[in-house]
Amino acid sequence: MMGAIVHGWLLALFLAPAGAVGVGLWQHYHPWDLIPPRELTQPIDRIVIEKGARTMAVYRDGEIQKRYAVALGFAPDGDKVKEGDGRTPEGTFRIDRRNNQSRFHLSLGIDYPRADDKAAARKLGVDPGGDIFIHGQPNKVPDEMMLPGDWTAGCVALTNAEIEELFQNTPMGTVVEILP
Repeated sequence: MMGAIVHGWLLALFLAPAGAVGVGLWQHYHPWDLIPPRELTQPIDRIVIEKGARTMAVYRDGEIQKRYAVALGFAPDGDKVKEGDGRTPEGTFRIDRRNNQSRFHLSLGIDYPRADDKAAARKLGVDPGGDIFIHGQPNKVPDEMMLPGDWTAGCVALTNAEIEELFQNTPMGTVVEILP
């Protein structure tokens, strides 16, 4: 009996017009939903990745230009400690290389590991890893497809169209901040 009441209540919520119950429970808004999507046409100077939200925002002169959904390392919680841990590193980095011959559809390298990452790994007797990139999908994946979930070895992944746009507008030295 109680199950029927709960199911009936949930069904009523989902079938009712949004105004009848305020904003429907199935609707979830993010602050960036209010920012109309725009094409990047000028160089950016800062990238902010929020791991918990699985988002990346790009800025020029302190103003947000665009926001993207991203995939992370296969074990994204926490800071990267060692090679193979599947974590995406946290901290402030810079774009230090560009690869248009990547195994993935274009890639922008970040300067991980930094000196403090190397020192922390040395204390633990492990290899800190490296080759952390913002990149597209694996080259064998069709352009319009994005692999589901967090699947990289510690990198940040976008769709192929998004990495093309970002690659064109991200100069060497661009600041990349990766937050938990």
